[in-house]
Amino acid sequence: MDRESPAQATSCFLNIESKWLVLLTVGVGTFMSALDGSVVNAILPVIQKYFNAEVATVQWVVTIYLLMVSGLLLSFGRLGDLRGNKNVYVWGFVIFVIGSALSGFSPTPGFLITSRAVQALGAAMLFANSPAILTKTFPGAERGRALGLQGTMTYLGLTTGPFLGGWLANRFGWHSVFFINVPIGLLATWLSWRTIPNDSPSERKEQFDLYGAFTFMTGLVILLFALNRGGQWGWLSPLTLGLLSVSLIILAIFIWIELRTPAPMLDLNLFHNRVFNTAAISPVLNYIGIYSLLFLMPFYLIQGRGLTSAQAGLILTAQPLVMAAMAPFAGTFSDHIGAQIPTTLGMLVMAGGLFMLSRLTPDSPIVYVVAGLAISGLGSGMFVAPNNSALMGAAPHNRQGIASGVLALARNVGMVLGVGLTGAVFTTLLAQGQSDNPITLVHAVDAGLLFATIMALLAAVTSFARGVDYPKSV
Repeated sequence: MDRESPAQATSCFLNIESKWLVLLTVGVGTFMSALDGSVVNAILPVIQKYFNAEVATVQWVVTIYLLMVSGLLLSFGRLGDLRGNKNVYVWGFVIFVIGSALSGFSPTPGFLITSRAVQALGAAMLFANSPAILTKTFPGAERGRALGLQGTMTYLGLTTGPFLGGWLANRFGWHSVFFINVPIGLLATWLSWRTIPNDSPSERKEQFDLYGAFTFMTGLVILLFALNRGGQWGWLSPLTLGLLSVSLIILAIFIWIELRTPAPMLDLNLFHNRVFNTAAISPVLNYIGIYSLLFLMPFYLIQGRGLTSAQAGLILTAQPLVMAAMAPFAGTFSDHIGAQIPTTLGMLVMAGGLFMLSRLTPDSPIVYVVAGLAISGLGSGMFVAPNNSALMGAAPHNRQGIASGVLALARNVGMVLGVGLTGAVFTTLLAQGQSDNPITLVHAVDAGLLFATIMALLAAVTSFARGVDYPKSV
């Protein structure tokens, strides 16, 4: 259920131009943050050659961004509740621009990795506060549409990242991939300061939970790092099991702290709300499915079918493009009927697309492959905006920042689990057969996609379990 506040109510009286200008500003931040999460993957070989560095070293350029963003999302979401979402968001742009400039000027791999950590700091501030800003700016009857359009910017950022990164690196050098953020980020900083409404100062009296923030970030970063590297080290290796055990102990300490702190970073009472609870769990399962698909399909298309990277990339765009096109329509639809129906149907449709792809053979028609990808994208596009709107609507006004952080964190955890768990299934089955045999590879891909199908079906169950949530008309 939505909990309106005076600040939220006055946002309903913003003129049309102001509201959509806020959405444009938040969309730029969302696009840039998502773009920089995927753009560097395409230029890692170029960076490695430029610095004459080890592959293991340059991998940290990507890994540090993922770990820092994930570990800081809840902290900056809570800080937005205490200090104002606008303040944290504007400073997020400033830090993101500084990190981008430093990355472009990097003289050594170590300096680049450190600069990417600074960039991730800013990105976490943007990710953690953007849904809260939109929820406070748009009334309940328009929230789904606004969050759907924001979701479109996320998908476009993730989709165009590899292509744009490769094009810029080939044309202007890898430094340009980071420098291009500077003028856009400066403009977005000014727009954020000018267009986003100020938060009410009366809602910022609680102290920031430093111990909770530290234990959560430490535990989550260790957990995600172990999941990220588990396939490399071996899932049953002492290092992997040791790190997983340490992370779970630290996260248990975090929960113990939160239950005893008067003003916790993460208000665990939020999870007593069934709508919030299911809306937080469902995107983890959804993104496991999405990133399982994104991880496995290049192996099928390039190694299993013999296509070039460019051909495979073109085929794979079917899924995120359909997601991006569907998201705003699904958000608008949920504004009228609630989130239960579109999210449940969306995950069932996505499961159907994934199941189609789990039946692939070495000679399946490319049209069939594109259809499976498009159907998967359609289902995910039906799901994301309504689910985001339901979660944000279930959180009270003074917890919108932490709700935003939970939402972004669910996405990142799903991304890591999708690659880690599906990668384990894929590599295990590949090792049992002849790895250079296309039939063995395709069977391993099919098994991984069947696992992704099960995740999507579980997301349909959790989406249906939220119950009927009728949206507010104002």
